[in-house]
Amino acid sequence: MTVIETVPADSEDTRGSSLPRYLALKAGGSLISLALVVVLGFFMFRIIPGDPAINMTRGRQVSPGEVERLRQEMGLDKPLLVQFWRFVRDLFTGDLGTSYVYRRPVTDLIGDYIGPTLLLTGTAAIISIALGLWLGQKAAWRRGSWFDKIHTGVALVFWSVPTFWLGLLLLLVFGGGLGWFPTGGMQSPDVAHSGPAHVADVAKHLFLPCLTLTLAYLAEYHLVMRSSLLDEKAEYYLVTARAKGLRDSLVRRRHAVPNALLPTVTLILLNFGFVVSGAITVETVYSWPGLGLLSYDALSGPDIPLLQGVFLLFSAAIILFNLVADVMYGFLDPRVTS
Repeated sequence: MTVIETVPADSEDTRGSSLPRYLALKAGGSLISLALVVVLGFFMFRIIPGDPAINMTRGRQVSPGEVERLRQEMGLDKPLLVQFWRFVRDLFTGDLGTSYVYRRPVTDLIGDYIGPTLLLTGTAAIISIALGLWLGQKAAWRRGSWFDKIHTGVALVFWSVPTFWLGLLLLLVFGGGLGWFPTGGMQSPDVAHSGPAHVADVAKHLFLPCLTLTLAYLAEYHLVMRSSLLDEKAEYYLVTARAKGLRDSLVRRRHAVPNALLPTVTLILLNFGFVVSGAITVETVYSWPGLGLLSYDALSGPDIPLLQGVFLLFSAAIILFNLVADVMYGFLDPRVTS
């Protein structure tokens, strides 16, 4: 008696029905995370020590009545739940409040400072992704070679070094010591604010902070890519590809590297979320006028509306890119949705 094995006809239907359910679950989880961020972003900054009204009037001769009037203007005299309701209500209209220190809408401030942050962190992310993935796959394919030992050792050093310490070191050597690059800011006051001279001046100011972030991000991509490709090298399909007569370089490029890239998708997209938030320590070290430096300055107030606004932006960017990574995984690897 012959037994004929059949593949269920509804396998494709199962795949088609599971994918929307998978996407819906991920989208729902992201919305829940965003709601928790809104709640956390409101109450977390209310427990920061210090009264913003007192801090803003420090060093000036003001009466207690004037301080109380200032607290009323900022809405700090209302019960906490009333403040939270107003915050959520205004959030749905796109109003993040008015900065206590700058006396400007928080959305306008974010719009002014997000450009330099995207320039700095975006440039560093693109360079580090390209170099890190290339070096990582080269090191993994030549495991145990001098290339692997040197580049992996250097990557481990930069991975373990605090970013702010690396920034200070580069600033002292190439900025204050050798004087090759500016020590802070985004542009020189004596250079025209347009034309090729302006572009060259911004690039010169950008070099050191971009180098600091690139070295930190590059090490992460290098190590993750190396580890992922080492796992792929043990798979049998690579042995089959070599048995078919493919050259080693083609086996690596066409078969091993594409599969090894899957674990790096989440890492890349999550780091793109951090591109929006910037690097607070690096922007502070180099006085780079981005969202990181703006956040650091807001802590001195504390400028609660500004802190809430940038915190929500940072968190929403990370949640969004995490959702994009989950969606891409669902299409790249069907096993995720099965």
